[in-house]
Amino acid sequence: MYKISYLLFAVAGFAACKKVENKVYFEGGTPPQITASTTNVRLEAGEEANLAIRFNWTNPDYKFTTGISSQDVNYTLEIDTVGGNFKSGAKYTTVVAKDLSKTFTVGEFNTILGNNMLLQLDPRRSYNLEARVTSSIGSSVKLASTNKVTFTARPFPPPPKTALPVNDEIWVVGGASPGGWNNPLAAPYNTSQKFTRLSSTKYELVINLNANDGYLILPVMGSWSTKYCLEDGTDRATTTGGGDFVFKGGGGADFLSPTPGGTFKISLDFQLGKFTVVRQ
Repeated sequence: MYKISYLLFAVAGFAACKKVENKVYFEGGTPPQITASTTNVRLEAGEEANLAIRFNWTNPDYKFTTGISSQDVNYTLEIDTVGGNFKSGAKYTTVVAKDLSKTFTVGEFNTILGNNMLLQLDPRRSYNLEARVTSSIGSSVKLASTNKVTFTARPFPPPPKTALPVNDEIWVVGGASPGGWNNPLAAPYNTSQKFTRLSSTKYELVINLNANDGYLILPVMGSWSTKYCLEDGTDRATTTGGGDFVFKGGGGADFLSPTPGGTFKISLDFQLGKFTVVRQ
C-alpha cells in the first residue's frame, strides 16, 4: 500500500511541473486598401520641394488568438509601369514601418522615376504607373492590397547621380592601361586614353586593358585630388564588367580590369552613376 501511494504522488508531482505552452495562432485580417492623392503627378523643375503624391492605405487589423495585434506592422509600397505587374525591371520598392501613408516631394519622386526606375527619356514623355501595398508582420504573415492605384507622371531630367567632369574631359590611368600610373599621361596616351563625350552625361572609351589590374578615371590630368572610382568596400572582383561608380576627393577603391585582358569598351553613365566594361 505504501508503494502505490508513493507512485501516485510521484506522477502527480510530474504533472504539476510539466510546462504548459500557450501557442498563438493567426486568425486573419483585412487586406489593406490603397489610395493616391492624385491621378496626375505634376513634376516640374524648380518645384522640387512641393508635394508630388501621397499614398494612404487602411489598417489590416491583424487578428491572433490573443486578440488584435499590437505588434509593429511593416508596409511594402511597390510602384511599377502599367502592364509590368510589379515584376518589371523598372519596379520601385520601399518599406514603411508602422505608418499608414507615404509622401513624396517632386524632387524625391522625380529622382525615383529617373534614376531608380530608369524612366527618363529625352524629350520628356508621360508614363502610366500603378502602385500597391503589402502589409506584413515578420516574414510569413502578409496581406497584399486587393486593389491598386493608377496615375500618370512626366519626369524631367534629375540631377546626375554622379557629379559630372568639371571640364567635360576624363582619362583612364592605372596599371591596367597602356600608359600605366603616370599622371599626367605622356603622348600618345594623353590622347588615346581620353574618353569620348557622347552626351552631357555619357562617355565611352575603347582601350586595351591588362588583365586583373587596377585603374582610375581622372577628370583633371596631372592631379590626384579628384577621381572617379568604386565606393569604399566594393567587391572589386564582381565589378570587372560594370557596376556603380562614384566621384571622390579622397578614399575610394580602384576599378579592377577583367581577366583575360584584351580590348574593351568602357562606358560611363553619370546620370545613373553606372559603368560597363564590354569586351570588343
